[in-house]
Amino acid sequence: MNSSNFQEISGFLWSIADAVLRDDFKRGKYPDVILPFTVLRRLDCVLAPTKEKVLKRYADLYGKLENLEGQLRRASGHSFYNVSKFDFEKLLDDPKNIAKNLRAYINGFSENMKDVIDKFKLRNTIDTLDEKGLMFLLIQKFGEADLHPDRVDNHTMGTVFEELIRRFNEQSNENPG
Repeated sequence: MNSSNFQEISGFLWSIADAVLRDDFKRGKYPDVILPFTVLRRLDCVLAPTKEKVLKRYADLYGKLENLEGQLRRASGHSFYNVSKFDFEKLLDDPKNIAKNLRAYINGFSENMKDVIDKFKLRNTIDTLDEKGLMFLLIQKFGEADLHPDRVDNHTMGTVFEELIRRFNEQSNENPG
């Protein structure tokens, strides 16, 4: 899936909810899964080009500097970074421990991103997904979404997010907006 057409992208992300969550989650709970995983996948795609550089910088400096923040941001080329060895692709390498590894991946983000992710209360959702055996399929499906900024600019990504929220609100008969 690689298009910057926001309707195609939001349609694909919406289809993940029906494909993966349908029998195990009430429709009203879909946003609790789809929205944070959309954000995680976007972050994963944004950081992919500099992931190895950040990991190397982290390994080189860990224990030598008290505050690695500036060095790791510089290495990532963004105001955030991730020092976990995991990404969406590597999470699939160990299906048995995918929930534990996803937590390690989330914990590897810089504090500013962890704050954003924590607002979604994703940790509870991970427990539920794991209990229902849905984690691998969900990560696999989201891994198919190419949300890299070269393919989906920030404006389009914002529009995708708004479209998902609108659809979820329509589904639950709430007023979109």
